[in-house]
Amino acid sequence: MTPLVAIKNLSKSFPGVKALDKVQFDLMPGEVHALMGENGAGKSTLMKILAGVYRKDSGELCLDGQPTEIDGPAHAQALAIGIIHQELHLMAHLTAAQNIFLGREPRKCGGLLLDEDAIHRDTQALFDRLNLSMPPSTPIGELTVARQQMVEIAKALSHKSRVLIMDEPTAALNNAEIDELFRIIRQLKSEGVGIVYISHKMDEIQRIADRITVMRDGTYVATRPASTPMADVIAMMVGRKLEHAHKSIPDTSSNEVLLDVRGLNRGRAIRDVSFTVRRGEILGFAGLMGAGRTEVARAVFGADRIDNGEVRVRGQVIRLESPQDAVQAGIGYLSEDRKHFGLATGMDVESNITLPSLKRWLTWGVFLNRSAIRVVSQTMVDKLRIKTPSLLQTAKLLSGGNQQKVVIAKWLVQDCEVLIFDEPTRGIDVGAKSEIYKLLNDLAAQGRAIIVISSELPEVLQLSHRVLVMCEGRITGEVSGEAATQESLMALATQRD
Repeated sequence: MTPLVAIKNLSKSFPGVKALDKVQFDLMPGEVHALMGENGAGKSTLMKILAGVYRKDSGELCLDGQPTEIDGPAHAQALAIGIIHQELHLMAHLTAAQNIFLGREPRKCGGLLLDEDAIHRDTQALFDRLNLSMPPSTPIGELTVARQQMVEIAKALSHKSRVLIMDEPTAALNNAEIDELFRIIRQLKSEGVGIVYISHKMDEIQRIADRITVMRDGTYVATRPASTPMADVIAMMVGRKLEHAHKSIPDTSSNEVLLDVRGLNRGRAIRDVSFTVRRGEILGFAGLMGAGRTEVARAVFGADRIDNGEVRVRGQVIRLESPQDAVQAGIGYLSEDRKHFGLATGMDVESNITLPSLKRWLTWGVFLNRSAIRVVSQTMVDKLRIKTPSLLQTAKLLSGGNQQKVVIAKWLVQDCEVLIFDEPTRGIDVGAKSEIYKLLNDLAAQGRAIIVISSELPEVLQLSHRVLVMCEGRITGEVSGEAATQESLMALATQRD
């Protein structure tokens, strides 16, 4: 059988960086081929070449056995190649149908008027093909992320795509929504569509993929069946066997309470939440989406006003009028959306690390001590093993794991004793996850109080000394030790009033 896509010895360079070096990849009709590798391995660059965003420097790209030069995204669409990005590209104020046919709407009356009936009819045909019960006239802004993703798939199929690239398609989906997505993927497979599936979630890969191709540092490593043991796949991705961090449970009962939250309330989002975190402790927060975990973190950080309640740091009540009050009290918050709330992505690494503590580097209150800034920034880069060509590298060009480390460095320079990590490994590859886990344990061992919010139950169980579970804005229970299992957490996470 002739591959839909065959890539051989493909290379691509950017100024100062060889992103791809003689990479190979192929995709068969009716196959889900998982593309795996750490952030920065070259997966996105390879797929952007296939989708026409970048042009290759050298090598061969064949479609249906024919050498092909892809001259841009529009040309890729014309060649039946569709891509669904992790960050969906839809307009919230338009309907599903309008988004699908945006820029190529059917027209009538000699092209003067849009043919709304035809747009809705063609959209309904796409939804029928995917077994989606959704009116074409539904505004995108009223749809869940999962439904918006289905619209993106329908949009790709409207171009008669035979190759579909999915980049982290389940990042914001719950289990039921993932099952629905996988149903559609299996249907597309049965119709002969070839799917490139990019994900860091190992369990998903084994559920949905037929083959796995691993990349590392811009090079091709191997292609294996999806049944390959994940430990072997991980070793290929990172170039080494990962050591699983064994959590040593410290006796923190005599340790100082660094953070004491009492009777926190904010409408229905936070209902009478109280907890403490001691020096050297990692406290986990678990719960389903919408349980109120992030709302608690934002309230403790001063990002959202509370109706009533009290927050104490080292026994002292603090007023939280703004995040600046929290930072001055020694609280740092790493948002689940690091690109919007944790980083100035257009600024360099050095600026991101030192921005919150900028006053510290002023001489006579006016002039920045550049040499001191450089020293402390380089110290943090070395300490956290941040992979960056230089301190002047723009933050948005770093991999997800290294971006997260820059945010952590920012709060360590600020000398925050209480650190709140909201989804600390979202969108981060397995190798970077291991490093983040080790870093959190090291920070706790240094005497900091750590809060970890995670939707991945194995993660929160592995990291935390105690776990608080929330449902509908309130704490429904606390578990630790042998009682801390995925089953016990899920039971508490669904314990409604």
